[in-house]
Amino acid sequence: AVLNHYRDGLALYREQQWDQAIGCFQQALALHPHDRLSAMYVERAELLRHDPPGADWNGVWVMKEK
Repeated sequence: AVLNHYRDGLALYREQQWDQAIGCFQQALALHPHDRLSAMYVERAELLRHDPPGADWNGVWVMKEK
């Protein structure tokens, strides 16, 4: 079930459907609270929701600070 929620969240993330992706990742986290990947994608989707990358985005995450 965790993998299904993660998979769905990742597909929605790549489609820039931030709210829905966050929901899927949070469902994965509810089942497995130590799922670091889902937690990371929640963080990223929240940032991208407030500063969308644009229509030509290829899904690559670019670190802007360390």
